[in-house]
Amino acid sequence: MSALNETASLDLDLTREAGAPVRRDSPAGLETRAVSAWFGDHKVLDRVSLTMAPGSVTALIGPSGCGKSTYLRILNRMHEMVRGAALAGEVLLGEGDIYDPGVRPAEVRKRIGMVFQKPNPFPAMTIYENVASGLKLAGIKGVDKNEVVENSLKRAGLWNEVQRRLRTPGGALSGGQQQRLCIARSLAVSPDVLLMDEPCSALDPTSTRRIEETIGELAEQVTIVIVTHNMQQAARVSQHCAFFLAGEDQPGRIVESGPTTQIFEAPADPRTADYVHGHFG
Repeated sequence: MSALNETASLDLDLTREAGAPVRRDSPAGLETRAVSAWFGDHKVLDRVSLTMAPGSVTALIGPSGCGKSTYLRILNRMHEMVRGAALAGEVLLGEGDIYDPGVRPAEVRKRIGMVFQKPNPFPAMTIYENVASGLKLAGIKGVDKNEVVENSLKRAGLWNEVQRRLRTPGGALSGGQQQRLCIARSLAVSPDVLLMDEPCSALDPTSTRRIEETIGELAEQVTIVIVTHNMQQAARVSQHCAFFLAGEDQPGRIVESGPTTQIFEAPADPRTADYVHGHFG
């Protein structure tokens, strides 16, 4: 990883003045440069370079086992939590490399949140406590919790459904509501980026539609990167797409990336066309 210069260090200032969430005029973008990844001796990604534009949705598509979820976890430093994992290349949030030795992983995750495939609210906590826990986990103090909880639930499209039962268990919500609760928990710390790993794969069509609506409502406020195997979903929610593919005994890499309309309507690579039209994968 390259060392941060003075300008980059200023851009990657991950502190919170007076413990409060930072309110920015616009979210930062993400960029990876020649990122490769290993689990032990097994190389899973090879020189992946991708720009994820600020305030937009980028969909990562491709067959299972091509490294999409690994790549997503690299974007907020979860990859290094796996024993034997290794990484090469750069991951830039704005101008600064999040893997610079002077940058703490916990600080990165305040600005780059993650929503997982299966909703994971804290079952022993109320709806209110689930959202407020995002502040506690991030070490943010001196804020109006009531305001943060309400605003986060509104941004996640859940406030109208739960405002009269904030003191009931979060685990009692439906699957789709639990997923939006997890989104609200991530939004409580005002991240620049929200990573989503197949957030609708365990949900019914109605809940999936509501999550997609939430993504659309958040897109201009937060940079979103979503892994999905649902081509219709990728076409509906994203402005940019990256098609990952791995060969037999070959690590995953990006075959093609670009505007979603181009990837689905006029892809440059025949493998991309075959995948988005359902001919394999």
